[in-house]
Amino acid sequence: MRHDDIWRAVDALAAEHGLSPSGLARKAGLDPTAFNPSKRAGTDGRARWPSTESIAKILAATGTDMESFASLVSGAPALNSAGRIPPGRRIPLIGLAQAGSDGFFDDGGYPVGGGWDEISTPEFADPNAYALEISGESMEPVFRDGDLVIVSPNSPVRRGDRVVARTNRGEVMAKELIRQSARRIELASLNPAHPNYSFDLSEVTWMHRIVWASQ
Repeated sequence: MRHDDIWRAVDALAAEHGLSPSGLARKAGLDPTAFNPSKRAGTDGRARWPSTESIAKILAATGTDMESFASLVSGAPALNSAGRIPPGRRIPLIGLAQAGSDGFFDDGGYPVGGGWDEISTPEFADPNAYALEISGESMEPVFRDGDLVIVSPNSPVRRGDRVVARTNRGEVMAKELIRQSARRIELASLNPAHPNYSFDLSEVTWMHRIVWASQ
């Protein structure tokens, strides 16, 4: 378990309840800045864990049990007390293989066109969120054939996040962000049998954060 996994779970829990991380902190009676990026590392740059008290408070405030929070840490969806995915809105869905075709995204990477299906999902704060169905084994063991991932174009992307990126050549891939500089983006393959990638920033049309997975 890594620091990034815990913070990602906090962010995902907030998104599933239609909140920003600061909104989740406020809902739990915490300082609204408790989950800010500046609080996730010490003055020496070393990663920090959220306190057990703050985790307990956000679970109580959202009616989430520890088992469901643990599923978020591993990348799976949170469940409500009845063991069901919380109800939400309908969002666009296409297959990952289709996503590289023209006509599904605008220049900013937002879903457009009439070729999308729709699915019901937990409520997310991002009105432009969309879903992709994983195909093949290139993302195993994290994402398997048939898994759905929900992608948030408006969520900030940080090192260690799982992302969907599209290149100028129309390639769409689900990877983990290793590093992003002013000139290059480095992406790690989720399946160790597949290579990592490094792109000039100009080669990547957009890169969006994966905030939820059905596994």
